[in-house]
Amino acid sequence: MTIKPFLKWAGGKRWLVEKDEFVIPSYSGRYIEPFLGSGAVFFHHQPEKSILSDLNPRLIETYKAIREDWETVWRYLTDHQKAHSKEYYYQVRTQSFSDYRQRAAHFLYLNRACWNGLYRENLKGEFNVPIGTKTKILLDDDNFENTSKLLAGAELRNCDFELTIDSSVAGDFIFIDPPYTTAHNMNGFVKYNQRIFSWDDQVRLRDAVFRARARGAKILITNADHTSVNELYKSSSGITSIKRPSIIAASSAKRGTTSEILIEP
Repeated sequence: MTIKPFLKWAGGKRWLVEKDEFVIPSYSGRYIEPFLGSGAVFFHHQPEKSILSDLNPRLIETYKAIREDWETVWRYLTDHQKAHSKEYYYQVRTQSFSDYRQRAAHFLYLNRACWNGLYRENLKGEFNVPIGTKTKILLDDDNFENTSKLLAGAELRNCDFELTIDSSVAGDFIFIDPPYTTAHNMNGFVKYNQRIFSWDDQVRLRDAVFRARARGAKILITNADHTSVNELYKSSSGITSIKRPSIIAASSAKRGTTSEILIEP
């Protein structure tokens, strides 16, 4: 069955699963994804057993809510659709809710109504992305019921990527898509967003990947097509550069093509 990601996520990999260069190897264990985001590869691949993790607690809580009670989440999301307007968006943007299913629907509403599916918080931990141009909150390809069924076979974790990668064993397959700027070819990748994912994190990721490889796990990594990253993984068995459209720029006139790399350690 076809299941589309229910989130729009900056850096999401919907484009990648359609590329000929992207091939998931055969494996006998679990599917593991330590930077979950929208889960485009997970939903495309639909593994029976998986470990899915992310450092964003609201993201993981939303996945859990859809897995455990998708109907209630859908009902709350329907209420947001009925009330949606510019005034409503800014009114509820920083609201908090006691029920985890309400929080999940709120997270989904903001994701679908905000600009370009970005997730950003201010220093107070408040979501602060402005409203986007989309008016449809309930989408034609939404299928929360099948999403819930697929997630029934997943262990969902809110944790650092290293803990998830270090839990892999021989036979597992790990798909790794760390945060990185989509404009890395123009703005000096290493300096990008040190607070969210620093260069030290890139090195820590590389080390965790090589440990997992030594244990017998199969691994596929996407990362920035930058000389610093290529040097970091120079001992890998294969690095492939893949071109893709750049869609983050606010103006369509400034959008073009960029590239990322696919690494087989």
